[in-house]
Amino acid sequence: MLGARTGSEVRLGQDGSRRQTAGTLLRHVHLGGVLTRAELAAKMGLNRSTIMALTAELVAAGLVREEAPRETGRAGRPSLVVRPESQRWYVLGFDVAVDRLIAARVGLGGTILDRREAVRPRAGVDLERVVEVLGWFGRQLHRTAPPDATCVGVGASYCGMIQPGDGLVRYGPDLGWVDQAFGAELGRRLGLGLPVRVGNEAHLGALAELHRGAGIGLRNLIYLHGDVGVGGGIIVGGKLLDGDGGYGSEVGHMVVNPYDGRPCLCGSAGCLEAEVGERALLDAAGRPAELFGRDAVRAVVRDARRGDQQASEALERIGDWLGIGVANLINLFNPGVVLFGGMLRDLFPGTVTQVRARIARNVLPVARERVELRVAALGDDTTLTGAADLGFSGLLADPTNPLPALGRAAAPANPAPASAQR
Repeated sequence: MLGARTGSEVRLGQDGSRRQTAGTLLRHVHLGGVLTRAELAAKMGLNRSTIMALTAELVAAGLVREEAPRETGRAGRPSLVVRPESQRWYVLGFDVAVDRLIAARVGLGGTILDRREAVRPRAGVDLERVVEVLGWFGRQLHRTAPPDATCVGVGASYCGMIQPGDGLVRYGPDLGWVDQAFGAELGRRLGLGLPVRVGNEAHLGALAELHRGAGIGLRNLIYLHGDVGVGGGIIVGGKLLDGDGGYGSEVGHMVVNPYDGRPCLCGSAGCLEAEVGERALLDAAGRPAELFGRDAVRAVVRDARRGDQQASEALERIGDWLGIGVANLINLFNPGVVLFGGMLRDLFPGTVTQVRARIARNVLPVARERVELRVAALGDDTTLTGAADLGFSGLLADPTNPLPALGRAAAPANPAPASAQR
């Protein structure tokens, strides 16, 4: 038990306060990777003796280690650095996109230690196949972890609207998922005795970029994630805007073209994702229906860069509709940054001129004077990283009682699904 502090300091002798404070410190190390005691003291507003006591407890639990820093060139005694024990504590992270399935073993600190990936055919409601493939990947990742490593959680990102708490996919229009028990079924297939925490891909992507990527240091940002459609994550005052039921920030279904808009899979027409999504781009570029996916999208961008007129005009058209959506969002939320991830990260260079033009034409001057446009710094791992951080949430809430090590037999051996592709 850690001792108490006086004055303005938190009393660490109380269990709830101690867990919360230790969790805050571990969270800083988890997100920052390597921090000195002095940096932790400054971030948390605590004195160095308290930081030393907290880190000593986390070291004793095996969650972090302390070591001397490399030569700093500064006079005086250097502050010890605190590192997460990434090899000893990990989560299983899963990312379910419309056309791919990704599984990874992610160590404390956010390090991706091992990963698997498979193609996801666009074949309608496919819960059985998705959990079969991901369950096999997860058991494989668990079995190949070092013998002294512990899995402390499971997090998953899904391209749809997720019911908070139980991982139920309420609505995933691209493949027709309605009220599919994804979290429960994946947990059953994994057989680890751990709950599967599930979040919307764009929500998790926004949080990942806020904490680890292009949004570090910001309190207000908008993350736009392009898959086949468009998802959104809106951060206001440092917190995710999730709505009354957890289904907020569905910017892809903001109507931008109500009169002659393209039909949307949600049943409406002229939605942002209908006007700027994968099919809209490929149709405008004259690509046949049998061509789809990220490679087809990147081919249009590449052809436009090489001077193909139809590809260039397609990007201009998509960029204009995207700019209208971005302008609306800036007027509504006054973000410091608008981030483009997923497919939109690929489209950004070819559409940024049109997006900026719409901002200049349609956004209030006081709202546009400081806003920046950036691509997601975490690249294609933005949503996977968000899923992994969701998996770590239980440990970070109570690091003073790490989950007991799981037996290696907890993941039963199953033959590989025929549909899984490495």
